[in-house]
Amino acid sequence: MNLKKAMLAAALALGLAAPAAAAEKFSVGYDIYFGGNSWSVQLYKEFEAEAARQADTVDVTYTESELKVDKQIANIEDLLTKGVKAIIVTPISPTALIPTLKKARAKGVKVVLLASKIRSQDYDALVTVNDEDFGKAGAEWLVKALNGKGKIIALNGISGISASDDRWAGAKEVFAANPDIKVVSAVDASWDYAQAKVAVSNLLAANPEIDGIWSQGGAMTLGAIDAFDAARRALVPMTGEDNNGYLKRWVALKDKGFTSVAPSKPTWLGSESLLVAIKLLKGESVEKNTIFPPPMITDANVASIVRTDLSDSFWSNTRLSDEQVRAAFKD
Repeated sequence: MNLKKAMLAAALALGLAAPAAAAEKFSVGYDIYFGGNSWSVQLYKEFEAEAARQADTVDVTYTESELKVDKQIANIEDLLTKGVKAIIVTPISPTALIPTLKKARAKGVKVVLLASKIRSQDYDALVTVNDEDFGKAGAEWLVKALNGKGKIIALNGISGISASDDRWAGAKEVFAANPDIKVVSAVDASWDYAQAKVAVSNLLAANPEIDGIWSQGGAMTLGAIDAFDAARRALVPMTGEDNNGYLKRWVALKDKGFTSVAPSKPTWLGSESLLVAIKLLKGESVEKNTIFPPPMITDANVASIVRTDLSDSFWSNTRLSDEQVRAAFKD
């Protein structure tokens, strides 16, 4: 008899309980929907950091979809084949994933949507902010900054992704209620600096009067600022986001009269999505829709939020440590 069996036999002879087996970990699949901008990278890093904190509870299998719908569907199918018990996904399309998510739930797999919605109820939990309120907040601020009158440019993300569509829907509602605000053009710039700079440069060349910029992304607002500088046009009120590079520029321009506001979609949603998934897997009660209000950065508090010691790529609403941020963004 080996030592382990001997110890077990002795324990049973003494009427003692056998040692408890180690608790089985939950198998979770996480799809990195995009790695092409710093917000999506930090969203993933927030999840990864939470997974490390929950290492005794979960085993995570990662996939990456590169903003391709067909690849995201294939990734979810692959996760199902591997037998995961929960899938956390940021839907690239509001409709294309629905049949696959239905299949997952039919197998008993918990589905958590992170930061983006689908046009059905085929999920167990949604973790996001109210993107319509995000859009409204920036639009209301811009209307007030322009005293209710002026010509503006709107910079959207990517049509078809719920975050972009919902933000623009919220903003349009505000602008429709203020008919003296004229939207000269609403363009998709993919939350990208270079695309926004080109779009705004072209619109400035065609429009001698632009009074404001409604932007749903910090990098896009930086592109707009640089387009105004290149065209030698005076800066106008612009909305932004909580990207550290944008916050640094905002603070640097305040003495020149630049004014802004930054609704935020915290990257810590990535961390929160795993905590919600664990509750579901434990059979605990979870709200189907966990929708947070967008935190706001204003002229009054931006100086206390900007981090001049951290990368321009950093996003201010985080659960990451400074060390984790520096490891993720080395610029």
